[in-house]
Amino acid sequence: MSRIYLDHNASTPVRPEVLEAMLPYFGGHFGNASSVHAFGQEARGAIEDARAQVAALLNATPGEIVFTSGGTESDNIGVIGGARALPLKGRHVIVSAVEHDAVRHAADALERDGFTVTRVAPDARGVVAPESIAAAIRPDTALVSVMAANNETGVVQPVAEIGAICAERGVAYHVDAVQAAGKTPIDVQAWHVTMATIAGHKFYAPKGVGALYVKRGFKPVPLQFGGEHEKGRRPGTENVPAIVGLGKASELALQELNDVAPQVARLRDRLETLIMERVPNVIRHGDGAPRVPNTSHLSFVGAEGEHLILSLDMKGVAVSSGAACKAGSSHPSHVLLAMGVPREVAQSAVRFSLGRCTTEQEIDRVLEVLPTVVSKLRASSPTAAS
Repeated sequence: MSRIYLDHNASTPVRPEVLEAMLPYFGGHFGNASSVHAFGQEARGAIEDARAQVAALLNATPGEIVFTSGGTESDNIGVIGGARALPLKGRHVIVSAVEHDAVRHAADALERDGFTVTRVAPDARGVVAPESIAAAIRPDTALVSVMAANNETGVVQPVAEIGAICAERGVAYHVDAVQAAGKTPIDVQAWHVTMATIAGHKFYAPKGVGALYVKRGFKPVPLQFGGEHEKGRRPGTENVPAIVGLGKASELALQELNDVAPQVARLRDRLETLIMERVPNVIRHGDGAPRVPNTSHLSFVGAEGEHLILSLDMKGVAVSSGAACKAGSSHPSHVLLAMGVPREVAQSAVRFSLGRCTTEQEIDRVLEVLPTVVSKLRASSPTAAS
């Protein structure tokens, strides 16, 4: 049985071009980038090349890119380190209610440390209104954090409008752009951001590497202590192969975005349209809102989402209910609950996230097996929809 992978928001395969760029740094080019000899400077040069590639993807300058171990670390530095960098501004932080746990739990940590946190709810589509952020800002607000694209629904937030408000009010602004990278343009200048997060494994680079854009002149408080790596902003010996991979993936994403995104969007739209034609009682989350081109979050009312995921996996189709780090949780999506989705509907949600190599034949296969699987699950459920 050939397997179909529709969980690219959880992780993507490393592209062959990315792996090829990385391989030399596992072998002959093994130097420590902090060493002054030729081996070290060879590694340093590779890191600086990657820094320029990531900067180009974000419309930043290379000196504003800090390499990290991934999205979670970057979000933690952005939220916790960013808020702690502004003690004279105040101890009030604003986040949206639909953030990834890397931001949500970072805000929780600040709250335990004596900060006040305001969690701004989205509308029924999952969009966080700029007016809601503006209304929440206080004289003591130090930081606002709103994601660029939601990892579950794919809804794109009005980050530029929110950024303009933050800039006008003199508030630091962090954007989690993990699910935007490689899917939609990122422009830290137009977004007016102070910091922005990306993660390699979401756009065909390896796991365990990410980056944080930090606007020139801003200094988030480090969360780790050690050497002066990354200009003192993130200590620890750099993971040279992974950083090289992130750089190459960034270069490819920037080159191919205008070609790949429409192709993926066409397949996603076809999948959604035919599912909703062939399967009754399906609710599309984020309906009417702008979304990244690859993501579809649907509730199959009357069918338990986790059971549907397992049943599809047995048919060779890999999907998810939302964030991979919460897989197996009995709790419904906090994103859907924040959007006002009833608990029983939220528990029937499944996320389909397509990739650059998803084919029309794979979509056809999903459409063949899905209606029968949903029908069987509904028939066996005590809350089956009629």
